[in-house]
Amino acid sequence: MTDSGMTTSIHGIESRLLQQVSRSFALTIPQLPEGLIKPVTNAYLICRIVDTIEDETQLSIDQKRIFFDQFGQVIDGTLPADKFAGALHPLLSARTLPAEHELVRRTSDVMHTFFSLSDAQRQAIHLCARTMSRGMLEFQKKQNFNGLETLAQMNEYCYYVAGVVGDMLTRLFCAYSEAIAARKNNMVLLAASFGQGLQMTNIIKDLWEDKARGVCWLPKDLFRQSGFDLASLSPHCFDPCFGQGLGALIGVAHGHLRNALAYSLLLPRSETGIRKFCLWAIGLAIFTLKKINRKRDYTCSRDIKISRERTGAILAITNACIHNDVMLKLFFQMATRGLPLSVDKATTGRPDSVRLPEQMSADPQR
Repeated sequence: MTDSGMTTSIHGIESRLLQQVSRSFALTIPQLPEGLIKPVTNAYLICRIVDTIEDETQLSIDQKRIFFDQFGQVIDGTLPADKFAGALHPLLSARTLPAEHELVRRTSDVMHTFFSLSDAQRQAIHLCARTMSRGMLEFQKKQNFNGLETLAQMNEYCYYVAGVVGDMLTRLFCAYSEAIAARKNNMVLLAASFGQGLQMTNIIKDLWEDKARGVCWLPKDLFRQSGFDLASLSPHCFDPCFGQGLGALIGVAHGHLRNALAYSLLLPRSETGIRKFCLWAIGLAIFTLKKINRKRDYTCSRDIKISRERTGAILAITNACIHNDVMLKLFFQMATRGLPLSVDKATTGRPDSVRLPEQMSADPQR
């Protein structure tokens, strides 16, 4: 097979893997312009491998440290991908999705694409994966069955698993378009908050599935303010005080999604595909929060799943408004009506201890 044929084949494999591991990203990534589909797909799959290491309940913290480090070496190009996959794949349990089993098994295909990307694209993805791995390992020591200690800790965790992705996407967008790069300074201030809004929505949505595997990412201090102790959290016994704390957390996520909208509106109107990629994700998150807010006694993510019909309507309305910032703002205001809002707790989404991407070395060997 020629190099061109091999690249096309591997790209097809990545598209199929994306369909298997993420319904939402499989929906939004194809909206991107051709020059971004390949690097963003590859970036997502690399982050998903990191996430698979974090989520595997049968791995000890020491084993996770080893595999995070080994995957970093794979990205550096100093360790063969097959060696990493051959060591990790047999240790994945039945709790890990079959699609993630296959993703890990096909690490070499993912890395083949990675090394075909431009220097700027590889550097952005490399920095993201390394930062994500370091942060996830740190929070393996802090996470427990009863939640994180503070909202500040939750903010920091959300940065490492999602805010850093917002930083990475901003770098990829700026490398793709000079017009976007001209707005980089304003976009980078909101990028991590964008990621946190989506991640907090997912944490709230997947609360009970996470609890079933012995993990809780909710902040104890925020729920304590409403008179609820997360140690007594149970899907079979709804406490109104928990519902009150959940409302406060929804308010924080709503605040971050407002920042996400502001980020998206900084994108040039001519970049229709990138706007769709961002705004579709925001719309789906908003309506997920609305369902949770109306049914705070949900017991699994299926209870608050958005229907295909509602999803289609969200995407259609967004598309109709895609070049009209006034209409997009109006749609956002109408969609979020009735949601709690905590703007003061939804800052940039980037912890003070984490430097902006521009302050970090872009050299992947450092």
